Amino acid sequence: MTSTARLMDGRELARRIVEQAAERAAALTRQTGTSPCLATVLVGDDPASATYVRMKRARCEKAGIRSRHLALPAATTTAELVDTITALSHDPDVHGILLQHPAGPHIDERAAFEAIAPEKDVDGVTCHSFAAMSFGLDGFASCTPGGILRLLDHYDVDLAGKHAVVVGRSAILGRPVGMLLLGRNATVTYCHSRTTDLASITKDADVLVAAVGRPRFLRDEHIKPGAVVIDAGSHPGNIGDVDFDSACTRASLITPVPGGVGPMTIATLLTQTVDAAAAQLKAV
Repeated sequence: MTSTARLMDGRELARRIVEQAAERAAALTRQTGTSPCLATVLVGDDPASATYVRMKRARCEKAGIRSRHLALPAATTTAELVDTITALSHDPDVHGILLQHPAGPHIDERAAFEAIAPEKDVDGVTCHSFAAMSFGLDGFASCTPGGILRLLDHYDVDLAGKHAVVVGRSAILGRPVGMLLLGRNATVTYCHSRTTDLASITKDADVLVAAVGRPRFLRDEHIKPGAVVIDAGSHPGNIGDVDFDSACTRASLITPVPGGVGPMTIATLLTQTVDAAAAQLKAV
């Protein structure tokens, strides 16, 4: 089968966004004498989570954003984690807080997320941030959904009146990306594990967002010819939620894995950290 899809390159766009964030961080440091600071919190020693945190901290350093890391033991309780995050929320030297997901099966993640002060929720995980994002008010978008919208804008995808289908309903990806798409006047359908006859719905999508967390779950038979396909999945072996080769025969635009959504997530995180620092330092 012949590939017809054009790749949506997240790496190059993310590089430009990070450069802009770095310029703003430098200007903020000159103006206030204080550099933006992101605190990262990791519970346990999950290798993938540790790798993600190291990568985010390295990107912060390159962008002139200070990074403070708190590595907590796997036996940390929800109460202890909430206390740690609450302390960071009250620390004026910390401008953004990132709790690496997942925190562990014994942790009440919602309680931990809600301990993040709204003005420091640069990962967009609190109920406050979700509500603000849903109603188009000031606040921080979830980073991956926010990065997806930036990518769609960069490739001039007009969402108004389009049918957008989101496969997945997680609190930090599926649900918020649907609300952002709705805010751009798309008609949004959510699909999930209990959706019957999934292909009949996804084949009607002008924009298809794969956030199901299952490798190569969506294939060509799920995709409408000419659709825009956003693959937000990430699995070992550089595999996404979409079967890339078969999807390319139908999609008009598609994000690769890696190099599509992933870089945009980190770029959004850094941008929102600088935004948070500027607001807290009351910089112009």
